[in-house]
Amino acid sequence: MLTRLAIRNIVLIEALDLDFPGGLGVLTGETGAGKSILLDALGLVLGNRADSGLLRAGEERASVTATFEFGVLPAAVREVLVEAEVEIEPGEPLILRRTLKSDGASKAFVNDQPVGAALLRELAPALVELHGQHDDRGLVNPRGHRALLDRYAGADVAGVEAAWRDWRTAGAKLAEARAAIEQAKADEDLLIAYVAELAALEPQEGEEDMLAGARADMQKGERLSGDLEELRVLWDGSDSALATLRGAGRRLDRIAVEHPLLAEALAALDRAVIEAGEAETKLEAAAGALSHDPAELDRIETRLFELRALARKHRCEVDELPAKMREMRAALDAIEAGDAEIGALEAAERAAHGTYRARAEALHANRVAAALRLDEAVAGELAPLKLDAARFRTAVAEQPEERWGPHGIDSVEFLIATNPGAEFAALGKIASGGELSRFILALKVALAEQGGAATVIFDEIDRGVGGAVASAIGERLERLAEGGQLLAVTHSPQVAARGCTHYVIAKSSEGTVTRTSVHLLDSAGRQEEIARMLSGAEITSEARAQADRLLEGV
Repeated sequence: MLTRLAIRNIVLIEALDLDFPGGLGVLTGETGAGKSILLDALGLVLGNRADSGLLRAGEERASVTATFEFGVLPAAVREVLVEAEVEIEPGEPLILRRTLKSDGASKAFVNDQPVGAALLRELAPALVELHGQHDDRGLVNPRGHRALLDRYAGADVAGVEAAWRDWRTAGAKLAEARAAIEQAKADEDLLIAYVAELAALEPQEGEEDMLAGARADMQKGERLSGDLEELRVLWDGSDSALATLRGAGRRLDRIAVEHPLLAEALAALDRAVIEAGEAETKLEAAAGALSHDPAELDRIETRLFELRALARKHRCEVDELPAKMREMRAALDAIEAGDAEIGALEAAERAAHGTYRARAEALHANRVAAALRLDEAVAGELAPLKLDAARFRTAVAEQPEERWGPHGIDSVEFLIATNPGAEFAALGKIASGGELSRFILALKVALAEQGGAATVIFDEIDRGVGGAVASAIGERLERLAEGGQLLAVTHSPQVAARGCTHYVIAKSSEGTVTRTSVHLLDSAGRQEEIARMLSGAEITSEARAQADRLLEGV
């Protein structure tokens, strides 16, 4: 709940620090004293548009700080903070601050961490619920009516949401599979042709490198063929250099015993013959490896051309062609198995749809029953609030399937008719602001809702009523404030007397300087303020006595 509000340099407020306890707090004061300034300041710190017109005359900067404290941080608040990556320790108060400069620029902070004003607006619905004379938020906005009815009914919306997600997931899988099969069938003839073309060529991984290497060797052989032939002549035949060396060796062998140097010469010649023989062997091997077969070279080049052309066709590398062929065969197999797969997915989608519909219809029945109970409860609150002729209806309408969603198959809206015979209409279409506020009060009392905003503010809900109606309003505000926090800006002494705490808002002037101040009243101050509200400008003893009776009667 809101525990502290600090305002600096907002309109007529120079410096103001207010502490708010729980229960019902009332704010009173003369007309024009500045009650709306408090609400404007609170609106600023809750993310309303920054307006330099809020700045106190002659000042360069203004600020508003609102402190909220909770036993357990509300889930809606925690989710917003987690999403925005704003850290807050367990048990730590939530402190919102907004600064405003004379040029209209503003800054926002949550627990001294800079944030955007949009984050304050996201937090606001879970923190403060404001009901004014012509407010279009809170209970007036039909967007929240379904959730309010569900809370009142204790409905199992989570189960419907889970069934909705399962149904949407099953539908998405079915649609994806159908699209894939349809695309595959559209490409089936082309796939068959591609697979046949690839199968005929039978590409192998690593084949391109092997063929390219063989072609390079053959092309080298073609270039070196003349040199190799000349070398072969040098080593082949009876007149070759190697044959001459061997002949010299045989002749030297016969005379080598005649002198040691001849023996050494023979040994050297033998080594030369051995080396020359090895050279001959390697030349023959090289000639074989570099042999140039024009027909084989042509076959290799043709094969390389076909492989590379097919790779370009399928926009892949040559080595990827075998995998591409397997992929296309798998697509063809999927087409054959597609009908069975689609059948299974259709069955799963039907089952998920049936589960969702069953849960949504059960939720619908729960909502209809709860709507009747709520209508009866609201009707019981109307007469004491001088709305005897008014009627209230919770409209639960089943929607067409295309508008079903995670919250079920219904639209929910609170409708009212203020005069006999009048048509039911939306809450926000009531002409009288006073009637609207009292309707909202009746609805909140009937809902006795839990899980709403931490702090509820009613701004002059009692305007235009008095006597028994004002007493009925005060009694219901007091009841609503039990266990929570409700603040009421009021002109009614009957309402003011119900407050646990009472603040008076006053405006004073010193020369050309005007200030608005707010003070917490003690018992004597409450009696005097309520007496003023009863009697007007001159407070009489009769007014004080009546104020005592009001305070004693609550």
